[in-house]
Amino acid sequence: MFAALEQYAEAIAELGATATTAVMTSAVRDASNGREFAATVRDRYGLEGRTLSGDQEAQLTFLGATAARDAGAGERLLVIDIGGGSTELVIGEGTEVAFHVSTQVGVVRHSERHLHSDPPTRDELEALAGDAGPALATAVPEDDRERVTAAVAVAGTATQCARIDLEGEADDVEGHRLSVARLGAMLRELAALPLEQRREVPGLDPDRAPTIVAGIVILTQALAAFGLAGVEVSDRDILWGAALELGSGKSAL
Repeated sequence: MFAALEQYAEAIAELGATATTAVMTSAVRDASNGREFAATVRDRYGLEGRTLSGDQEAQLTFLGATAARDAGAGERLLVIDIGGGSTELVIGEGTEVAFHVSTQVGVVRHSERHLHSDPPTRDELEALAGDAGPALATAVPEDDRERVTAAVAVAGTATQCARIDLEGEADDVEGHRLSVARLGAMLRELAALPLEQRREVPGLDPDRAPTIVAGIVILTQALAAFGLAGVEVSDRDILWGAALELGSGKSAL
C-alpha cells in the first residue's frame, strides 16, 4: 500500500499538480488505527486523506461510474462494485444516489469459502452461487430492484471480464457490454481450467486468475437479482468520482 502511495506522490511531484485529493474508504473507516494511518499518509506523502462515510463512498463511486455514460431520461441505474471482501450495490438516477448497500459478498471471501478444488467442482460453484445470490437479492428491497433498468459494473472482475471478451486486444474497456449469456459461457470456460492454465488466458491479469471465477459468479448473481440481461463495464470508479468532485469544487454530499 505504501509503495503505491509513493508512486502517486512521485507522479504528483513530477507533473506539478496544483490540486490533489486523497480518499480513504471502509478499510480505514473500520480500522482501529485509521487515524494513525491517515496521519502517516499526510506526513509521509503530503496527501490530506479524507475518510469517507458510506454515503460519500457510494456517491463518488456512482459519480465516477456514470461520468462517461449518456444516461437516458428517467433511467434507474445500478452500479455494481465487486471487491475482495464485499460487493457494493448503488442505485441512482442522473447523478443522484437513491439507495446503496454494502454486502459481505466478495471474490476473496467467497473463493476461500467455497472453491477448494482446482479446477472448482460443479457442486462448489453451485454452493457459491447459492450463498451469494440470496445475500445480494435480500440486501436490496424488492421495489428498488424492480425499478432498476440498467447496470454498470466497475472494479477488477468487470474490467477483467471485458478484457477477456476482447481477447486482450484492447486496453480501453469503457462502455463494453457483457450479456448474461456471454458471462455464463466465460464462467464455464474459466471454471474448467486449472489455476495455472487460467493464468494464461488472453486478457486476464494472472494475478486475478485465483478469484475471477468467483467474481463472475457474483456478477451474474447480482444481475439475476435485478432481472437484468447484461451489464456495461466501466473502469471509472471512486477515484474518478473523487477527481470530478475536486474539479467541481463541490462536496459529493
